[in-house]
Amino acid sequence: MFITFEGIDGSGKSTQAKALVEALKSQNVPCTWTREPGGSEGAEAIRKLLVEGDPNRWSAETEILLFNAARRDHLEKTIAPALERGETIVCDRFVDSTRIYQGVVRADLRETVDIMHKTMIGREADLTFIIDIDPEVALTRGLARNSGEDRFEDMGLQFQKDLRAGFLELAKQNPERCKIIDGSQSMEDVGRDVLAAYESAQP
Repeated sequence: MFITFEGIDGSGKSTQAKALVEALKSQNVPCTWTREPGGSEGAEAIRKLLVEGDPNRWSAETEILLFNAARRDHLEKTIAPALERGETIVCDRFVDSTRIYQGVVRADLRETVDIMHKTMIGREADLTFIIDIDPEVALTRGLARNSGEDRFEDMGLQFQKDLRAGFLELAKQNPERCKIIDGSQSMEDVGRDVLAAYESAQP
């Protein structure tokens, strides 16, 4: 399976993606964790351009081009080979983030995002977990990390609120693929909900 985790900045999705990988490995499921932007050498180089620096560093249109360049390299070097080996891929963000961040919230470019994805990537996740949480809580978490990768957090609270609305709408549009998980619970409870949803999605 190709599984992705989505959500606003500071939602806890990265923690839960790694926790799912560990849970699957404990069940002897061959599993690979990866992330976007990044996940391959070329994509990690592009990541620095996207997540560091001034919030106004790039236009939404430029971001879409950079994300697709990173995603194509990621697909070629990491995702496709792992799936061909029969592994389950768990990815921290994928195209849904571009659909919401650049396609809806940053600018009205959803059609552009979808056209480029179909042309250059051509793959969707089999299962997507959207970790939903109060944007005020998430923003506090995100900035507290002081990771140096705070470009999107620096766009402010309203930006995070708009992102949340975008992800919830995306889930409504894709109910078979997207599962909303309550991120306000304890880390352990969120993990249990993720694993239960994963197991219920198995054929």
